[in-house]
Amino acid sequence: MQIGWCTLNCRFNQEEGVGDTPDSYAYDGNRVRKWNVTTTNYGKSWAAGDIVSCLIDLDEGTIAFCLNGVSLGTAFDNITRGAGMAYFPAISLSFKESVAFNFGSRPLRYPFTGYHPLQDPPSMDLVEAHKLLGYLKNVIHIGIDVLEGKLVEKDTSTWQLQGEPTVLITLAHIFNHFAPLMCKVYLVEDVLMNFLLSILERGGAVEAHPLIQQLLDLMWLLMEDYEMHECLKQLLMSLLRAYRFSPIIPDLGLQIHYLRLTIAVLKHEKSRKYLLNNVLFDVLRSVVFFYIKSPLRVEEAGLQELIPTTWWPNRFTKEGKESKEVKEESAEERLRRRAYDRGCQRLKKRIEVVEELQVQILKLLLNNKDRGGGEASRYIFLNKFRKFLQENASNRGNLTVLCPPEYMVCFLHRLISTLRCYWDGHKAKAPATLSSEEAYVPPQLFYNGKVDYFDLQRLGGLLSHLKKTLKDDLALKANILIDPAELQAVTMDDLDEDEESATSTAQRPVAALAIGGALARPSWLSSPTLGRANRFLSTAAVSLMNPRRSLGTLEKMKARTLSVEQRTEDDIEGSHGNEGLLLGRPPEEPEQSITENSLLEILDGIVMMYNLSVHQQLGKVSMIHRGEGHSPCRAAPHSGRRPLVLAVSQLPCEKMQDIYWLLRVCIRTIEHGDRTGSLFAFMPEFYLSVAMNSYSALKNYFSPVHSMEELPGEEGLGSNPEAENGSVQHPQWGPTLAVFSSSV
Repeated sequence: MQIGWCTLNCRFNQEEGVGDTPDSYAYDGNRVRKWNVTTTNYGKSWAAGDIVSCLIDLDEGTIAFCLNGVSLGTAFDNITRGAGMAYFPAISLSFKESVAFNFGSRPLRYPFTGYHPLQDPPSMDLVEAHKLLGYLKNVIHIGIDVLEGKLVEKDTSTWQLQGEPTVLITLAHIFNHFAPLMCKVYLVEDVLMNFLLSILERGGAVEAHPLIQQLLDLMWLLMEDYEMHECLKQLLMSLLRAYRFSPIIPDLGLQIHYLRLTIAVLKHEKSRKYLLNNVLFDVLRSVVFFYIKSPLRVEEAGLQELIPTTWWPNRFTKEGKESKEVKEESAEERLRRRAYDRGCQRLKKRIEVVEELQVQILKLLLNNKDRGGGEASRYIFLNKFRKFLQENASNRGNLTVLCPPEYMVCFLHRLISTLRCYWDGHKAKAPATLSSEEAYVPPQLFYNGKVDYFDLQRLGGLLSHLKKTLKDDLALKANILIDPAELQAVTMDDLDEDEESATSTAQRPVAALAIGGALARPSWLSSPTLGRANRFLSTAAVSLMNPRRSLGTLEKMKARTLSVEQRTEDDIEGSHGNEGLLLGRPPEEPEQSITENSLLEILDGIVMMYNLSVHQQLGKVSMIHRGEGHSPCRAAPHSGRRPLVLAVSQLPCEKMQDIYWLLRVCIRTIEHGDRTGSLFAFMPEFYLSVAMNSYSALKNYFSPVHSMEELPGEEGLGSNPEAENGSVQHPQWGPTLAVFSSSV
């Protein structure tokens, strides 16, 4: 990436960009050089999230650059000037590089004295907005004593919208002029957001500042809907940018400040529902709110003072491989380890504060006890979340749609924490349901059409094929009739299936047994796409060989796949005899209630998220933390601090517990699906992939400081050599783990 200035005379192509031609000047922070036909060293290295300011002085004829508000010095002087010479901002990008520009439509993060943005700020609107805000503050601070008929000062924390008609009329006059201004992004960020942030600066919990909720009530009352919608959209976009591009400082104070205001806004129910429906997943990449970025420079983040030394277990060789010889720890290594552990704990506590705020945001989005009527926030979130998964599952090549894997990892961990909190909260109210430690996804979700799995592969093949070949099994075992409109042949295999006679279908198991005198797998079980996962399916093979059976006499329920837009709360939770997501419970599935149905769909989405990109990202973070195969403390003693932030936020023991919990969810889901016989074919392939990959992550990706022996119920699994050849049976998982271990 080269960024700078050029004139209209410059001609660029795939080989020559900004800085490669006369009258174009550029700075490249990746190669740390400046360019104007020739190149020399200049500036400092940049990283993702940095803010670069490009300064041009046409009076002095100089060009300079700044990185995060720090001047890098004059890069070029005596640039060409004169009649007909005009300079324009320009940039050259390589594949997959991206940048966001601000020419002055929003307040500059790092303004410089003596320089102006290309787009002048709305000075007149700013003056008016600040004056009106002052009036608003005065009205909020001063009320009318009805008994004595005089003005009195009020505590803003107890200010109420109800009553005092004189105050409301005054506020209506103020908002008549103030509301149109709040539709402009510059004024929302410079005036409104800073005012709301100032309310929270007094500290304490967000609940201790009800004034923000009361102000939002007032805005919804006195502003037109379209004005309020635009204002809220610009406010959330400004908060997201502020959170994303704030530099990492030792106490993460900036990130905490912006997250607290985000929580305060989302606590307002009407605002939250509008943002969920129209903004959070549609306009902006809200997953950024759940990401904790690593510091760009160790010195600026204060990591050298926080973590004075780095350390790595001495059971690793210089090449980063695990040594078979356990070396005794020296006194020097012991001191370094203790200092390193103390620094890690301090860093971990700071990150935990941010993580807890992120979980609070998700708890608000998953709230299903809204008081204002209408669709609860949780069901709006479910539909948006499903679309989010579909975009990331189906558009793998569209970089503008795909969620970056580093964001997905943080989102997954925060979503697991929120889900388990709600799950166990429901367990406290309904003791007969399962706890989150026993969580699994019931098999009927995979075939009753209530949850959309897009075009993701099932263990038995395409969904259209399964509906045609197993429709009798669905009717007999799950009491479900497939809508005839969904039984149209869409593949040549489906057409061939229809042409087969009932006699040949019934004879298929006999032919299968005749091959070598052994039980042959059905054709779908031998699909090359399954690979190692076929080992999981051995117990289901026999049940799939049974011929079709006639329909039973029980009343059947017609099922049709629903899009996310078509579903209602009743389609998810069920009511008046409707089982919602649990429609079509097979006889092998216990009648015991599991939890709220909506939580089951979120759990299913979490498993899908891990399969999409989380596992791959955990492997990358593990490699960074290990110094790409070298011990950080030996290969580069001062280079281990920045990767450490990644490790502490994504690879600590608590995150290891999340992956372990997800593994057990997949194992239980597979076991319950296995009991349904032929209906096991409807299970999505990614459940087996996640089971194998999460087990591999637990063994290989987490810090050697944490081992699998520390996991509950894992005594000896990580160290016992018998587990490597599949001969160990877990006391809870039984033979399934034996098959799983051998396949890995």
